[in-house]
Amino acid sequence: MRLIVDRTTRRRGITVKDHGHPFLKSAGLTVAGLCAGMVTEYLMDPDRGRARRARIRDRSAHAAQGMNGGLTGLSRDMTNRGRGIAMTARYRVTGRTADDAVLHDRVRAELGRCVSHPHAVQVRVDAGSVTLVGDVLAEEEKTARHAVKRIPGVKNVDAQWTVHEEPGDVPTLQGKGRSKRSQTTS
Repeated sequence: MRLIVDRTTRRRGITVKDHGHPFLKSAGLTVAGLCAGMVTEYLMDPDRGRARRARIRDRSAHAAQGMNGGLTGLSRDMTNRGRGIAMTARYRVTGRTADDAVLHDRVRAELGRCVSHPHAVQVRVDAGSVTLVGDVLAEEEKTARHAVKRIPGVKNVDAQWTVHEEPGDVPTLQGKGRSKRSQTTS
């Protein structure tokens, strides 16, 4: 008998080897041979074998292309994540400083998101200190002031604007402005 499975068991210091049954080896080879024959017959069939081989080729090409696209997307994602981590580290090392011109543009952009009439507010920036002058509606005043304080590089905010409950007769608050609906969707 040939050694098929070399399983060693220890019982009371005696080593017993299990040699398995020779029938299992021949049955396994028989099943493998049958499967190989069936696959060969399936693919080499004179009537439909060519179409089957073409279908297998096309599916393989499609799978390879999908995997390539997935790897490309994964590579792009990892690149962007790495860039984001590097920018976060750079921001933490260099601190929360910004040039006054850059800070002015950031404040104007933030006011454009928070205030329905951003043209009614004038912005002055001096060494990180922001001064806001003009007219603003009461319902937007607190939100705008807090949004400007959160901008990186702003040291303090001096809101010298005039707060109005309604646009009334204030020329800079007249007109359509941005509605509440467009503020929430953007």
